[in-house]
Amino acid sequence: MPSTARGKCSRLTPVADILDAPILIQETEQLFYHGFDNYMNHAFPEDELRPVSCKPLTRDRENPHHIELNDPLGNYSLTLIDSLSTLAILASSEETFRTGLRWQKRGDRALRAFQDGVIALVELYGDGTSGKTGQGTRSRGFDLDSKVQVFETVIRGLGGLLSAHLFAVGELPIRGYNPSSLAKGQGTGSESKIKWSKSFTYDGQLLRLAHDLGRRLLPVFSTSTGIPYPRVNLRHGIPFYTNSPLNQDAAYGQCNLRQQPDGELTETCSAGSGSLLLEMTVLSRLTGDQRFELLGKRAFWAIWERRSSVGLIGSGIDAETGLWTSSYTGLGAGIDSFFEYAAKAAILLSASPFHHPTAKTKTYDLPLYFESKLEDFYHMPESYLQVWNDAHAAIRRHLYRGKMYIHPHYIQADLNTGAARAFWVDSLSAFFPGLLAITGDLDEAIETHLLFTALWTRYSALPERWSTSNGGVEGGLGWWVGRPEFIESTYHIYRATKDPWYLHIGEMVLRDIRRRCWTKCGWSGLQDVRSGELNDRMESFLLGETAKYLYLLFSPDHPLNRLDAPFVFTTEGHPLIIPRLKNPKPHQSDHQPAQARVPTRDGLYDTPLTCPAPLPDLPFSISRTAARGDVYHAANLARLHLMPSRESVDSPIVEFSSDHPSISVSDIRSPSNYTLYPWTLPLDIVPYNATCEAMMSRPTFDVTFPAQPNIVFGPGLVQRVTNGIMVNSMSGLRLGMIQDVPVYDTGSGDGDSYRIQAINNVALGKDEKIYMSKHVISSVVSPVDPNFKSVRDITMLDILIDSNDGEHMTGAKKEKSNSSSSTDDRAASDAAASNVKQAFDSFRQRLSSILHDQNPASDSHIHRDYVPAMFPTGTGAAPLPDVEDSLGPDMEGRPQGSLPWQSIYLTNENCDEKIPMSIVKEHQVIVMKRGRCSFIKKLSNVATFAPNEDTLQLVIVVSYDQEDEADLEPGQLIRPLLDSAQFTSSGLPRHNPIAMVMIGGGEHMYQTLAGATAVGIKRRYSMQAQGVPISNLIVI
Repeated sequence: MPSTARGKCSRLTPVADILDAPILIQETEQLFYHGFDNYMNHAFPEDELRPVSCKPLTRDRENPHHIELNDPLGNYSLTLIDSLSTLAILASSEETFRTGLRWQKRGDRALRAFQDGVIALVELYGDGTSGKTGQGTRSRGFDLDSKVQVFETVIRGLGGLLSAHLFAVGELPIRGYNPSSLAKGQGTGSESKIKWSKSFTYDGQLLRLAHDLGRRLLPVFSTSTGIPYPRVNLRHGIPFYTNSPLNQDAAYGQCNLRQQPDGELTETCSAGSGSLLLEMTVLSRLTGDQRFELLGKRAFWAIWERRSSVGLIGSGIDAETGLWTSSYTGLGAGIDSFFEYAAKAAILLSASPFHHPTAKTKTYDLPLYFESKLEDFYHMPESYLQVWNDAHAAIRRHLYRGKMYIHPHYIQADLNTGAARAFWVDSLSAFFPGLLAITGDLDEAIETHLLFTALWTRYSALPERWSTSNGGVEGGLGWWVGRPEFIESTYHIYRATKDPWYLHIGEMVLRDIRRRCWTKCGWSGLQDVRSGELNDRMESFLLGETAKYLYLLFSPDHPLNRLDAPFVFTTEGHPLIIPRLKNPKPHQSDHQPAQARVPTRDGLYDTPLTCPAPLPDLPFSISRTAARGDVYHAANLARLHLMPSRESVDSPIVEFSSDHPSISVSDIRSPSNYTLYPWTLPLDIVPYNATCEAMMSRPTFDVTFPAQPNIVFGPGLVQRVTNGIMVNSMSGLRLGMIQDVPVYDTGSGDGDSYRIQAINNVALGKDEKIYMSKHVISSVVSPVDPNFKSVRDITMLDILIDSNDGEHMTGAKKEKSNSSSSTDDRAASDAAASNVKQAFDSFRQRLSSILHDQNPASDSHIHRDYVPAMFPTGTGAAPLPDVEDSLGPDMEGRPQGSLPWQSIYLTNENCDEKIPMSIVKEHQVIVMKRGRCSFIKKLSNVATFAPNEDTLQLVIVVSYDQEDEADLEPGQLIRPLLDSAQFTSSGLPRHNPIAMVMIGGGEHMYQTLAGATAVGIKRRYSMQAQGVPISNLIVI
């Protein structure tokens, strides 16, 4: 295997040793304690730590608009709250360490720090009661004059308090900690009193504080859209949102009578609104206050129900209007955790049905802005699972770029069309492979995780944004602030695969953090991953998430890793579960079993609710991931082969490595971004004779048309319509073609056709169409041009049928139902009609949906239907008469022009009786029923005639359900065969063969033609590029 970076490859810890993992577990604990102890010594009780200057980091009171600082920092000891669940997880450690002359369990140290942290919070903010003990030294609960972001407060503050409470009462496991043995009284769980020390008894203080914090967030939900405002003042509420219904009555609301709007932004994001329901649901279930769950779910569905027609959600949305503020979408910032919470809500709620309040239920008044209860559909876990499935399908369709783009990754796209808009990935989107692993999409998880792995290899961190197009940091956003998403995904994929590859990744991340981010007073984020400049801030999630996922990755036997219960990690890494005592067995009517069919508002359909089992190990291979054929493709996309060499591994932490347990010489010599790729794998894991897959190519080329004289290019020549682009002139037009699958793919579908991906550098979505009229094409395109050629369809055409309003298809069907036919006959004809109804609707929509108003004008009395028809094949097939194609609808959707044939004659199967000369001379169209005899026999019973424009022009055969069509999709027809030359009823060759086509629809269509006033034809044309069809170009 060729290396993709120069330098020597360091041998790492053998796989067997990593599986024991004592040294890595210990080093991860040291990483956590170095940050936590320094926070407690230098910053507590403030929110965060400045690890370079050894000072606390607090809100920027002088600059309220400094939102990147003020949004998360609420002046409520954020880092401690965010760290409590990590301490609870570390408390399960059974490893020992020496203190003086005695040995002590490391878990005991963590448990003591956990309990001390809870006690410290209670001293500062009270115990959550309304009495004297509810007043803390800093405030009563969270009665703080702090304007914070709702999303950050929920996921860090509320989630941290709830998770810590669940650990404290034993609903989440801590090895060796048995709260029931410490409890006093008859209560259990949050109702029990658990004696931790002589001076402190835990009786639910964290839960009451969480309830206090949750109540302070309720005003943000006072919007007519259900989408919460982005910010709230923990003491004063939302007086700055003057349009809120809470503030409409100045005498009783939060606004002063003379208050004027101060320009407060009402823009929030999909993640900020839709990622509240896990924490708020657990809060409701633990307290019995259902407001939080109802409002969190309402906000989630308010976002999802505003998704675009292609199934995508945007980043920015206005809480007051419910309108998207940006047309960009992707997987990262502003959107990420919405998808996460859709899937995780299905897990959390799976064994916990929602119960509507009863007479015995303690109720809390819902605000006036929440007038109606949510339907049962919005509470069912299967509904959230379906949201995830639908969202993932849209992501795969519009954002996912597969192997033909060097290596799979995701892009930024247009919200409404799915068209590509930007080509970068951000560090926040590194969560997505982990989510895919949770939902069972392992192959996609592994392949997309490889790119983030290669990027960490290159930078020894993940830059905030990285460009897939130029291979560099995007827009100068090169910082890494300790984000956990990459190691979070590594943890989840390892849990699903048990592949040691991911343990080596964890070791690399651990070593790089210790090597690059260490300071004497903690761990600093990197201002620039390329230079290693520190930013003097230790974000709370470095201890709350990053250290936690590393620890759990190296601790496969941790009780949380073996917990067989529907618990989830929040987007801040806090484990949550709905306790068993708060989860009564559901009644049959309350909840469907996990194997039930997934409900939608339109009906029921099956969706698998189980995850696939991990693939077995490959023979003679330790790592299935290392043996993947595309493992080096990610390295190629990350440009690892362009990296410079480095002569030394010097580091400023060398002088401290002898007496600081948080670092060691091994950190300095750790796997870095200058080693063999895959950097973390010992050579005995890399297959010595493995080969890589060939890079897939994606055929692309441009077709440019010359500018025509006297035509000035402008917006009128290319017009955006409902489903795509209408091209009114091809003068100076440039079309960008792409084949969406590799050239060696021989399957059907998109791989057999080109797609126009751009017009004059304007990108198009995969589902957008290009509409051109035959006249526009014929005026420019040469019939011999191989790059852009118009080809007439020799198998299909369209029959145009005019009828007066009330006598078209629907009317005909109604007339049929009033006839003397039996009920069974009517049912049979309706069934036959249903087979082609989809084809009728599809084709008609295909032509008319390019217009914003698809209904004909009210002053038009003519209804025109477009019916697909099939040409016959065989020696008896005759060409269509020499007649001009009828026109499609105009720009208002109304019929254009008249149809040429107004005289129509209907007969039966025409197998026994002959159609006389008088009928043939006086009718231009004859309609027959299919069946009982061959097509040749039907035509032979038509009298011989001398053709002219007034005589017979076309025979239309209406097909009913046939045995040979049983396996066809609705609307499909078998091409009729005329297996011999046409002849007359006397057996002589017919000198003027009759043109024939076949349509579907059975009796329904037969009656439609019976009420027709005129009939015409419209030939179908398609465009080809280099002999390959263009799938999204429609000739109208």
